[in-house]
Amino acid sequence: MLNKPQTRTSSLIQRDLSALWHPCTQMKDHESYPIIPIRRGKGIWLEDFERNRYIDGISSWWVNLFGHSNPRINSRIKAQLDTLEHVLLAGFSHEPAIELAQRLVQITPSGLERCFYADNGSSAVEIAMKMSFHYWLNKGQAKKTKFITLSNGYHGETLGALSVGNVDLYKKTYGPLLIETITVPSPDCYNREAGESWKEYSIRQFEAMSQALEKHSSEVSAVIIEPLVQCAGNMRMYHPIYLTLLREACDNYGVHLIADEIAVGFGRTGTLFACEQADITPDFLCLSKGLTGGYLPLSAVLTHEYVYQAFYDDYENLTAFLHSHSYTGNPLGCSAALATLDIFTEDDVLGNNQKLATTMAQATAHFSEHPHVAEVRQHGMILAIEMVKDKQTKASFPWQERRGLKIYHHGLKNGVLLRPLGNVIYFMPPYVIKKSEIEHMARIAFEGIDLATL
Repeated sequence: MLNKPQTRTSSLIQRDLSALWHPCTQMKDHESYPIIPIRRGKGIWLEDFERNRYIDGISSWWVNLFGHSNPRINSRIKAQLDTLEHVLLAGFSHEPAIELAQRLVQITPSGLERCFYADNGSSAVEIAMKMSFHYWLNKGQAKKTKFITLSNGYHGETLGALSVGNVDLYKKTYGPLLIETITVPSPDCYNREAGESWKEYSIRQFEAMSQALEKHSSEVSAVIIEPLVQCAGNMRMYHPIYLTLLREACDNYGVHLIADEIAVGFGRTGTLFACEQADITPDFLCLSKGLTGGYLPLSAVLTHEYVYQAFYDDYENLTAFLHSHSYTGNPLGCSAALATLDIFTEDDVLGNNQKLATTMAQATAHFSEHPHVAEVRQHGMILAIEMVKDKQTKASFPWQERRGLKIYHHGLKNGVLLRPLGNVIYFMPPYVIKKSEIEHMARIAFEGIDLATL
């Protein structure tokens, strides 16, 4: 007879498959690989109904910063729940939205003085795109309608955000629905020549961007990038010098710069925001994911006073930014974000992350000696291992073989949630992970690579 946890698990799986359609999933896979219902989370651990535990090595899709069921975030949300759960943010306001906007203005790169809220990362990208275009329109430059993007970039899956992304897996199917963009080669340093530094390669790759701006600046509204790490694009990385050069070029050619820090913000790359490593301020900064510590959907677009003033006018001139989401500035989400920022203020998060990043590097140093590992790369608390068929040529395993899936299942059998991007295994854990837990995660990943490359 099945025990109670197994009965509960089986029941939940059956109910799930009868009604739910899961994200980024070929649902037929679950004929072979059962869904895992989770009953609770605490710290870096997820626990299922059979009392199996899993290290959340990817922060539940890159959102969780300070662990599941964090008592400080819990307390702030609970207190807010007894006061105000939600109110429209048109014509009304509330203290959590005001305080969060003020604090984001204080901690983001200098010059960002206005905060516009939305629900999720894709929406933030769409807002930044619309604000940029609308700004130029209000300034009498209606021809500036295009966007320059990087190859291998990813900015979300709503149609506007998908348009400025360049990962075929997500984009190709919907091509007929998308707006036309200008794409230039990524500064992704995986493709550098032997002996060429990240900095040298990133400078060399910028030439294509420079040429595109020179040619198209009269019709380009903005350049949109993911600073330092192209996360969904196989965690490919580049040097901060590219951002420095890009900021200078956008200024020279009169084009906005949109920094999509949805995945890389809030300490992921070693600094609070990735743009800090190039000492630049974008025209628009998109934030989400870790903003609420992984608790509630919330995003924000930070921009300059000069952008805000371009929309500030008499109503009859119809220059207002009439964009809205029902849950804009939700008090519970803002409260979770405020608690998250409190932890950054009260604890030495970035200093501790430096130690954790060093541990991650040390725990995976030997991976580069594996015959099927082409590269181990890292920016702060993001570390990626590129698995290849041929180390000399960097030839990839055919995607149809789904070798990363073998690593995923090996991880689950050994208490680690790893969800590789194709042939790229990556670590992006919550900041409360311990040295021994990082070492265990690395050990299981290495075993998985061995099994997947037999």
